[in-house]
Amino acid sequence: MAVIRLFPILSYLLRLELLTVDDSVFATYPIFPIFPMMIHGFGFLSLSASLVLPWALTGLAQGEKITEYLFKDVRQSSPVPETSLPSRKLISAAPATTYYVSGTGNDKNSGLTTSSAFRTIQRAANLTDPGDTVLIMNGVYTNAGQAGSALSIKRSGTANAWITYKAYPGHFPKIQHNTWSGIGFSNGVSYIEIDGLEVVGNNANITLAYALSQKTNTSNRLTNGTCISIEGRSSNVHHINILNNKVHDCGGGGISVIAADYVKVDGNTVYNNAWYGVYGGSGISFLKNRNTDNNQGYKMFVTNNKVYNNRMYVPWIEVGKITDGNGIIMDELKSGPNGSYKGRTLVANNISYKNGGSGIHAHASEHVDIVNNTVYLNQQSPELSKKGQLYAGYSSDVKIFNNIIYGVAGKNANSSYMNTNATYNYNLYTNGAVVGAMGPNDVIGDPQFVDASSGDFRLKATSPAIDRGYYWNALKTDYADKPRPAGDGYDIGAYEYQQ
Repeated sequence: MAVIRLFPILSYLLRLELLTVDDSVFATYPIFPIFPMMIHGFGFLSLSASLVLPWALTGLAQGEKITEYLFKDVRQSSPVPETSLPSRKLISAAPATTYYVSGTGNDKNSGLTTSSAFRTIQRAANLTDPGDTVLIMNGVYTNAGQAGSALSIKRSGTANAWITYKAYPGHFPKIQHNTWSGIGFSNGVSYIEIDGLEVVGNNANITLAYALSQKTNTSNRLTNGTCISIEGRSSNVHHINILNNKVHDCGGGGISVIAADYVKVDGNTVYNNAWYGVYGGSGISFLKNRNTDNNQGYKMFVTNNKVYNNRMYVPWIEVGKITDGNGIIMDELKSGPNGSYKGRTLVANNISYKNGGSGIHAHASEHVDIVNNTVYLNQQSPELSKKGQLYAGYSSDVKIFNNIIYGVAGKNANSSYMNTNATYNYNLYTNGAVVGAMGPNDVIGDPQFVDASSGDFRLKATSPAIDRGYYWNALKTDYADKPRPAGDGYDIGAYEYQQ
């Protein structure tokens, strides 16, 4: 059914304030003819968080009035210079269509009601216009043959009318793929949000013996596929939100962001990725961000994610060694496609544990704030014991504050390789781990987790992390979306102790 868009009339009747955007280590990264994975290592925080972000247009039926959403100011206190995104009131006047997709649907249907749903998400994606929503019901959605992605997103929203793909309320749709990406972004796509989906790769169908037999095969999509691939090397991809998804078992990498701008990765669970690929993948990786404007405030967000058991079992083809398999990595942000990345990146409220490489780190990057995270017993790959649980290397203007860094006795908790203006402070380290960079307010002790063995990293009432953190006023909530601070001061780690 055609959707009539009455921009000339509505713009005359309505006073609109529109957001405008100026579209103005050691790896050789491959460029596939289809979507590549991320190598090495915005929209939303949780809804109550005070960090900046556009409110997405979701759940709108065709013809409904679209309500306004805001960019709120980011206010950053010392020691980081104040940076902000301008306050903008965004109103979409175009009518929006809601498309429905179901595991029992049919692509010959209209897609406009739950009873006439499409069968494939791709069918809806090929029809979307700015402001549209794709609601995805229960079902398993796979790639067609050797297609590059199970879902290929090539149609953009606009600054005041994002396109949203989300799970239908109460449903748990799954994208299952054995190709280069479960969800792929290309063609300079922008203003897209993915919310509440499960993306599963091909690991269950691969043995380690087979993967090692393919260690020089750069074209094997079965071993090298990435779950979510945001690819901006050949086009200007920007303003992408990846929210509340379950991302796992992809041989290449979990969530890969290459040469993009204004990306938010928030509230995701990312695990069992990077096992079998040849390019040195990680759980969440940002590589060589692109400058689409001159904004020097926060533009990249990696927040409120749980990331674990991402690990390399196959050597990186470039050097023939295990090099990565990190939980979260900011990689070579100094070397973007149009120069060093000028915006700030916030990595906050994440839990990263038992990954093969580091829990979190910044490599050859700058303008990165790593704040209030919990990293626990990473460095599971024996080849990577010297790097550290959480650290920066070859980087500048990096702030590492309020993190619980739970390391292994005798192995590096952190390190500081060839950095300029990299500040470690108000962190908590465990006894016995090697602390290569110690801040004046850092703490040594047992963080006293409720039950780390079962993945519960909340703090007990007697934890030395309570009220010992720096007041980082851009963070108003913790990993569980609870208020921060809850006591006399900020706590260290991803969780704020709640009395």
